[in-house]
Amino acid sequence: MKSSFYRTALVLGLLSAIGPFAIDMYLPALPAIALDLKADTRLVQASLMAFFVAMAISQLAYGPAADMYGRKAPLYAGIGLFALASVGCALAGSIETLIAFRFLQGLGAGAGVVVPRAVVRDLHTGPDAARLMSTLMLVFSVSPILAPLAGSLLIEFSNWRGIFWAVMLAAGAGLVLTAMALPETRPPAMRLQSSLGSALTGYAMLLRDRHFLGVTLIGAFGMSSFFIYLANSSFVLIQHYELSTRMYSLAFSVNALAFIGVAQLNGTMSRRMGLARVIGIGVTGCSIMVTSLFLLSLAGIDSLPLMAAMLFVGFGFLGLVVPTTVVLAMELHGRIAGTASALMGTMQLVTGAAMIALISRFVDGTAQPMLGGIALCALISASIAFFTLRGRASHVTQQAPH
Repeated sequence: MKSSFYRTALVLGLLSAIGPFAIDMYLPALPAIALDLKADTRLVQASLMAFFVAMAISQLAYGPAADMYGRKAPLYAGIGLFALASVGCALAGSIETLIAFRFLQGLGAGAGVVVPRAVVRDLHTGPDAARLMSTLMLVFSVSPILAPLAGSLLIEFSNWRGIFWAVMLAAGAGLVLTAMALPETRPPAMRLQSSLGSALTGYAMLLRDRHFLGVTLIGAFGMSSFFIYLANSSFVLIQHYELSTRMYSLAFSVNALAFIGVAQLNGTMSRRMGLARVIGIGVTGCSIMVTSLFLLSLAGIDSLPLMAAMLFVGFGFLGLVVPTTVVLAMELHGRIAGTASALMGTMQLVTGAAMIALISRFVDGTAQPMLGGIALCALISASIAFFTLRGRASHVTQQAPH
């Protein structure tokens, strides 16, 4: 039973990591792409936002498709498109072409976000789902640890185009995993209940569910704080603090380790305190740490070691927020798990893309705009948590009905 649990987490984590791998491996290459394609920082960041927006839009289709046709068929379609678009990115001769293929790549990547979360909800609810989601995050998080380092090595020994050939190979491995190692958790009898009409009804119901929307937005703004770091950290650390691409990758990986390590406490903490209280601890700790860091930067303190240490702690607290909000938002929506997962993912990525676009308007070559954006998102997340989870802090979530 335990081996089956970890095998499922391993497969789902690897499938979930394919899309983020195309982001994290890409980050050390952003300055090199700007030079090679003669593009300014905002256009290069637009290639990242195109990926986010496309992944967000596509989830609205993959979710209902996963309910109607089973969990595996959308994965085949999405990962296949992702692989083909990766070839286009590798061959791009201009920043406009790269942005277009990154958009297509994002359309494919949406499947790897939606389907694994739906599979988790098919199998578990409550603290057990929090435990599986956190274990999945452990595997998934190999991407922000290893991908930037792999990307920097590829840049050193080839160029930025090699990154896209590498992610194409990762997509091929994902197709093999889907075929050989992923069980179908949506039986045909349950698919009969799902249709385009039921999907639209499901979306309408979810959009009226204040609890679902509130918990989803807590996670969305929490993730957005990290997305802002994704979009800006390579420019800040490589250009402002003059780190090498390899040192940048190591610095990025340290923050990912904090997130992963703390996320593994979710199962135990959720059983003892309840999901709502765990989220409250996470958003409070994260917002205090990153807001303090921003205020220090406003006071003229521009220290890389201090920033690295405080972000390490802040993103560690975020590890209590992201997996747990997924479980709490979806626990009462097992019959439309794919649709719920899709709307959640779309809201998270659209929020992230909007915040990246907002902060990009203030980029000035220093760390301050990035830190201000991180602090803003953390404070919004904490504020939403205060109003959404008030009165549920002592509630320990048990098994929700399927």
